[in-house]
Amino acid sequence: MIPKIDSDIGILSHTTSFAGCGGRIRAKFEDFAVSEILDKKTIASLSSDGYAVYRLKKTGIDTNHALDLIFKKTGVRLKALGLKDASAVTEQYVCSMAQNKILPNYSDGKITLEKIGFAKKPLTGKDMVGNHFTIRIDGADQTLADFAESDRILNFYGYQRFGSKRPVTHLIGKAIIQKRFAEAVNLLLSFTSPYDSEQNTKLRQELADTQNYSKVLPMVPPQMDLERTILEQIISHGDPKLALHHLPIGIRRLYIEAYQSFLFNRTLSEAYQYGEDLFAPQQGDVCFDKSAKLGKYQMDDSQKLAIPMVGYSYFKKTRFDYHISKILEQEQIKPSDFYLKETQELSNEGGFRSAKIECSDFMVNSDVASFSLQRGSFATMVMREIIKPQNPLEAGF
Repeated sequence: MIPKIDSDIGILSHTTSFAGCGGRIRAKFEDFAVSEILDKKTIASLSSDGYAVYRLKKTGIDTNHALDLIFKKTGVRLKALGLKDASAVTEQYVCSMAQNKILPNYSDGKITLEKIGFAKKPLTGKDMVGNHFTIRIDGADQTLADFAESDRILNFYGYQRFGSKRPVTHLIGKAIIQKRFAEAVNLLLSFTSPYDSEQNTKLRQELADTQNYSKVLPMVPPQMDLERTILEQIISHGDPKLALHHLPIGIRRLYIEAYQSFLFNRTLSEAYQYGEDLFAPQQGDVCFDKSAKLGKYQMDDSQKLAIPMVGYSYFKKTRFDYHISKILEQEQIKPSDFYLKETQELSNEGGFRSAKIECSDFMVNSDVASFSLQRGSFATMVMREIIKPQNPLEAGF
């Protein structure tokens, strides 16, 4: 039986036969450690001048809020190669966007920033090839050591892409591309979830009535900074489209990408349940080669099956269009909807994503699993197949 929150984000199946070892992750921050893996060429190219590159270690704070904190303290904007959430101990790389903007090493208990060198041009996500995870499973039974299907896990987007305890980001994204801006604002402010805290749910129930906005604004806690921004804007001028525009562009793009991610999860689920082979490419498939370049399948064992991500340049000529077309019809969405003429900075052309997770260095030692994943894959999707939680959020996901 698939938990409801899985189906809410488009995940309709497990793909391994392992019964599940039970237990939970993230009993404390130190139980979930992740460190980015930089491309070896990038590391070798670091020099003594150019754009400063830092190693950012953090605990109990997500990447966006960590970088905002650094900006408020220093006035310098740093760019991350990937996003890391708050419920973990993480190590990642960030880069200055201006030459010769150098920050001193910094530590405050939650954040440690250490300069490791300079790059000739600002680093991007392509300089990060993957992530290494070390995860302790609290309360796992002895069968954990028997898990041997790390090559049979589909590359679903994980819970955190959709908001975890409040899986709403994809719904906001859909409302935006359908130009239902008032609905997007309403979802952001008042969407409730059975997985969220009682305090947050009560606040959001108040926000379901627009007449309560001024009354509720002083009660909005600091961590709801997006909600506060939207409320202040709506109270000021009442224009939902303009209010959304005041959110950081990275957040607005994340909403669109979350809806793409939902469609991708649905595609994987529908194709898997239909009986498509998603673990090996076939003649005519689009694949990634060992250098992550896209091309047609050439009977090369190093090629990895790629599945389309819907966007305004959606590529129809794959065996997956049968499933994607059905899903788009059900969702009442067209690929062209991802071209947002009035807000072109949010337009998304789509692309391709690996069908399965490439999980390397997999090892179990007592109640700890460690492994490396390619960039963009979610460790929680590996742990989902290992634990088989009945309630993922109660299990720390």
